[in-house]
Amino acid sequence: MPKDTNLRFWTVLGAGFALLLAAVYVSLTNGSFDLTITDVVRTLLRIDPVPEHDLVVFDFRLPRIVIAGLVGLGLAIAGAVLQGVTGNGLADSRILGINAGAGAAIVIFMFFFQGQMKGAGLLATFTMPLFGLFGGLLTALLLYLFSWKNGKLDPQRLILVGIALDSGLGAITLYLSLKMKASDFEMATVWITGSIWNANWPFIVAMLPWLLVLIPVIYSKSRKLDLFQLDDGSAKSLGVATEKERSILLLASIGLVSACVAVSGGIGFIGLMAPHIARRLVGLNHRRLLPACGLIGMVMVIVSDLIAKTVFAPAELPVGIVISLVGVPYFVYLLFKARG
Repeated sequence: MPKDTNLRFWTVLGAGFALLLAAVYVSLTNGSFDLTITDVVRTLLRIDPVPEHDLVVFDFRLPRIVIAGLVGLGLAIAGAVLQGVTGNGLADSRILGINAGAGAAIVIFMFFFQGQMKGAGLLATFTMPLFGLFGGLLTALLLYLFSWKNGKLDPQRLILVGIALDSGLGAITLYLSLKMKASDFEMATVWITGSIWNANWPFIVAMLPWLLVLIPVIYSKSRKLDLFQLDDGSAKSLGVATEKERSILLLASIGLVSACVAVSGGIGFIGLMAPHIARRLVGLNHRRLLPACGLIGMVMVIVSDLIAKTVFAPAELPVGIVISLVGVPYFVYLLFKARG
């Protein structure tokens, strides 16, 4: 790695961590119940704990910040993988329909077990990502079947099929949510738009193992992701089992998306924007790209959640809507850039 490139990478990481700490600080101290940084530090270190401060920090704000960060990390890295294995810079888990597939499976779970698993505690929390994984895998299978042309994956057809699957699965999800009880419908509607307002520690326990296992697997295959930038023939000549590696990376990215969707709903465009921003900052090498991409995704979701809960207070927007307000124009920009 050239010295200037190495310096640039660490500079980006340092700036990213500084932004992340600033976002966490503002999220912890601001809201309907304001806290000072001294209050937060004393609460975290258990120095003369105050019950009200414990409730605000440990029950409301800290779980929300942690889940926002983990969701941003998972979706951003999954987006970088999807763009890498498909060779399409417009690929994203939401645009390709994987979010919709995982979401539809989870809504089916909520529909058939509505109200029945509330007493099961962690069982329901851990089951939802499994349903999401099944839905994401089924969507990916359909995506492969309809996008395969002349013995390879057609990037243009991939996007078109993904948009069609996203629309169809979204319609199924909406239909099932309309059949739910009123209380469950409200929860499902908020969840579909992408929200982490109901964040809690069991959700973190449920999604964390997925990230701890799958992100190292993806990072260990950074070199393979670099070689996927070549055509399949060139990659095979360099000793890459393209279909095997593509399948492993695709499964790992679907697992990340499913775990994130299970706790945050349909948050999109993070996997589209974060990899493009990271490439501009650190280049195409995935050993540098993946950490930078994950950090950018964390900052984006935490900041978006902060905007969602404060700008329109006491009302609160789902974080997915805030991200989409930026993501849709950025997607259009990328379309025109690719066309040019």
